[in-house]
Amino acid sequence: MIPFFKKKKQFPSGKDKKEVKEELFVKCEKCGALYYKKQLEQELWVCPECGYHFRITAKKYVEYILDDGKFEERIGENLYANDPLNFPGYAKKLEGYYNKLKLNDAALCGTGYINGIKVVLFVTDFKFLGGSMGSVYGEIFLRGTRKAISEKIPFISLTTSGGGARMHEGIFSLMQMAKTTVGVVELNEANIPYISVVAHPTMGGVMASFASLGDIILAEKGALLGFAGPRVIEQTIRQKLPEGFQTAEFLLEKGFIDEVISRKQLKDRLTFYLKHLGGQNGRSKTN
Repeated sequence: MIPFFKKKKQFPSGKDKKEVKEELFVKCEKCGALYYKKQLEQELWVCPECGYHFRITAKKYVEYILDDGKFEERIGENLYANDPLNFPGYAKKLEGYYNKLKLNDAALCGTGYINGIKVVLFVTDFKFLGGSMGSVYGEIFLRGTRKAISEKIPFISLTTSGGGARMHEGIFSLMQMAKTTVGVVELNEANIPYISVVAHPTMGGVMASFASLGDIILAEKGALLGFAGPRVIEQTIRQKLPEGFQTAEFLLEKGFIDEVISRKQLKDRLTFYLKHLGGQNGRSKTN
């Protein structure tokens, strides 16, 4: 694949060049190459020139990872966040995100198959309040882990949760750190494999709880991972941080994660680890 090159084109009625360009083309934020959106879709939204990973939605991850591109059974799809603190503007924001993204919260969860191996997949969406963790998010995660335990199938989480714990719900949100951790503990006690995939960005209370507790932790290339961001840390300690601090590659060197992978490798690497962690055990779709 090569970057987009200029070509004469008739523009739809009522639209100028700029509007059409924004609809059809995307510029890589790292190297500046320009592509057709359809080209990047074929590349799973990974820049062919520099390997930059564009941020994608939870629904796209489901499409790319699961065999049929969709859940076999959804978990927690009828749960909706409320506004326990009457936080200014929160209810309106929730309604807006629901209408725009067709998501009831920042998390999707359900059962499906990865190369024939049945799993529970939990995925978060940065576009919904930064992928932040609120009461519904935590409840969906816990129901997902318990579904995995009841069916004796592996559990996979994939996070793009730069928002951490959702401030709009106060202590109710912080409680989800404990709730999701309980889910991981229950998986461990039941000997159910748990793989955590951390994508850009995974921060705050999400990284400080379930996202860092996987039996295997995989990270997408270039992902920013941690509790507080580098800028906040530098301002706090008043020291210059090492280059690449808190990136997936930096944390791999420090032994915090197990492997840094391209999105194009994700499904195959998940299959590899699922097989080695006992993900088949007579429960695969092909058996």
